[in-house]
This record gives sequence, structure tokens and C-alpha cells, in this order.
Amino acid sequence: MELPRALTIAGSDCSGGAGIQADLKTFHSFGVFGMSAVTAVVAENTLGVQGVTPMAPEFVAMQIDSCLSDIGADAVKTGMLVDAEVIVAVAGRLRHYSANRLVVDPVMRAKGGDPLIAPEAVKVLVEEIFPLALVVTPNAEEAEALWGGPLATEGDFRAAAEAIRSMGPRSVVMKGGHSTINPEGLSVDFFWDGKVWLRLEGERSSNRNTHGTGCTFSAAIAAMLAKGHELPEAVMAAKRYITKAIATAPGLGHGHGPVNHWAEP
Repeated sequence: MELPRALTIAGSDCSGGAGIQADLKTFHSFGVFGMSAVTAVVAENTLGVQGVTPMAPEFVAMQIDSCLSDIGADAVKTGMLVDAEVIVAVAGRLRHYSANRLVVDPVMRAKGGDPLIAPEAVKVLVEEIFPLALVVTPNAEEAEALWGGPLATEGDFRAAAEAIRSMGPRSVVMKGGHSTINPEGLSVDFFWDGKVWLRLEGERSSNRNTHGTGCTFSAAIAAMLAKGHELPEAVMAAKRYITKAIATAPGLGHGHGPVNHWAEP
């Protein structure tokens, strides 16, 4: 059987809990060969972001070419895309290689609130990347920013999902996070593909070790897609995995520690 392959296009987290590092660990846990195209080198840890050095757009494109022209990928995911120039470069290469199993994590802010994309680049992200996506995976805060309103009820989430899907992606997964939508002791996410509305529930862990959860969740979806699973199954498997990864987090660092990427998929 041919080894499944996945490419992540994202920022590098030197502390290992998020970004490229989290994605590659997740791919490995799912038995997927992982590759990476680094969009920025980020000095960060469990306490926050200390600095960001973006890569030149043409060098990001070169990394994508190096991977996809040779080894190829069964699925691709994007994370932190930094600025408009990098977004345009990434979109161009994804179109060139017809990357149709694309998972887009619209990374806007780090766990501590530090911005990870230039504000003016969000519009370019929506215009250039969203129409290429099989699925986008905003958290509640990102979904509110994209939709332009608060998410207080399941109806709000459903309206936001339809609005975001109208921006071009074929489907949307919205992570409830710490939204008031969550019942006591549960963490609820929602999936919408224009036909199927899924409510995904997982046990909420009381620990604070949630650094890199969005990266890890979207990477798990990409890994499942790379292995040939259909999207709803991939999303449900990713939900189970991230729930376990948070619950069994190793407790590293002095802030929001990383999750356990060795959790059983």
C-alpha cells in the first residue's frame, strides 16, 4: 500500500506545540508522511509570541514546488499565512497543482491573543484561499470575525457556517472552544457542507494545555483525508483525537502548554 502523504503550509513554532511542528507530529501519529512549507519563523512559547520573521513569498512557493513536484501530496493544509503576498503565492501554487483535498485553518491569532496575520490580509485569504478549500476550520473567535457578529446560539453558528461557506469553501467546521454554546462539561463543534449539519461533542478537559489545538485538529483532518477517508469521517476522527490530546496533555511550560500529539488517533 502506498504511504499516504500530506503537506502543511504554515508557520514554524520553535517551542513545538503549534504550527508546522504540531502538524508534522499529528501526521506521524496518523501514519501519514508529512512535509512542510514554512511561511514564517515564529519565536513563541506557552506564554505568547515573542517575534515573527516572515519568509519571502517566492521562497514559500519554492518549498511548495519542491514537495509537490516530487513526492506529491494526498492532502494539503494551510495554517499561518502571514500576509497578503504570501497568501497570493500559496494560492497560485495550490491552483497549479490542483490541490483539491485542502484543509484551511484560518489562523488569525495565537492562543494568548497575539496577531498571526496582517489584518488587511484577511480579505485576501478569503478571496484567494477559501475558494480552493474542501473545508475551513475557524474557531469561534475567527468565525465571529469572518461572519461579523457574535455566536451565542446554535442558530448563530449555523448562520455563520452558511455565510462562511458562501465565501467559497465546500464545507465548514466551526470549533466552539469556550463559546457559551457549550453545555456543562462538553466542547461542541459544528460541521456544515450545505447538506449535512453535524454537532460534534467531546468531553471538555479542565486543564489549560491547549496550545496548538487548532493546528492539531486541522492537521488530523488532513491526515484522515490523505488516508482516503471522506470528510465527515475525517472531522469526527479529528474531534476524537484532539479531545484525547487535550485530556492527556503533558503539562509543559508556564502558560498554555502543548497537547499530547501521541494520543491514539
